[in-house]
Amino acid sequence: MSDYFTTRELAALLRVKERKIYDLVSGKALPVRRVTGKLLFPKKEIEEWIAASRDGAPQQAKAAETSPLPLIMAGGHDPLLDWALRESRSGIAALLDGALDGLARFRQRGCLAAGLHIPSETATDWNVEAVKRDLGQEPVVLIEWTKRTRGLMYRQTETRRIARLGDIGDLRFQSRQPEAGSELVLSTLLTNEGLRKSDLHIVDWVERTETDLATAIAAGRADVGLGIEAVAKQFGLAFAPLVVERFDLLVWRKSYFDPPFQSFMKFCASAAFRERAKSLGGYDCDNLGAVHFNGP
Repeated sequence: MSDYFTTRELAALLRVKERKIYDLVSGKALPVRRVTGKLLFPKKEIEEWIAASRDGAPQQAKAAETSPLPLIMAGGHDPLLDWALRESRSGIAALLDGALDGLARFRQRGCLAAGLHIPSETATDWNVEAVKRDLGQEPVVLIEWTKRTRGLMYRQTETRRIARLGDIGDLRFQSRQPEAGSELVLSTLLTNEGLRKSDLHIVDWVERTETDLATAIAAGRADVGLGIEAVAKQFGLAFAPLVVERFDLLVWRKSYFDPPFQSFMKFCASAAFRERAKSLGGYDCDNLGAVHFNGP
């Protein structure tokens, strides 16, 4: 194998993290061979690839970093965010299929921003630990968008008192997809109560958005779920608050200053946006735009 670099060897040679190598491979920017599930990089082709670079950086890598990003907001689903993207006329499309999905798409440069609500041990570090771990050396900015109240939602006709996860008992619990940030929040809350997910009576399917979760409960397909206050109110469901989560936007620094994102943020600072948030309920937008992480 002396004619090939391993992923670790190539990362050391280029002085980048191994994650960067995987991203370049995903973007078809590197000469690579796949052998029994492993990535191998032909030394001769890599040397030619480096020799063709400008200012000591591979041209393919530079192209990947400077190529236009899709006008997509990925990440966790939120009805206020979905509405604001449309109403702002920014041209940014919504692909809100879970916070972890958004982080993965962002890492692969498949979107210009991602909405995150990934819990940590302290309230001030929501999302920060995950961003530092995956993108700490990238030119990214993590800004606060809103805080949301999350808790247990169930139909008003339920006679038992439900104030925590331990009160659910044999009621059917509606879960979300594994990529959803709410599943991470659920795991944290279960641990805090000394419970496991297997202690819940989980229905056999998942719902992929906050709105679909509330719809399933309102329609009787499930009895209880962990959702945000805004959709519980919209569907007339009872709601027991459990946690206030910080919903941040992770954005590439260049994209932050480009017209589409600036147009979106300008709308989010408007009276119309704040009135909408107030009417939906469960949102706190007082710290909109605060920077929680700024990459190098």
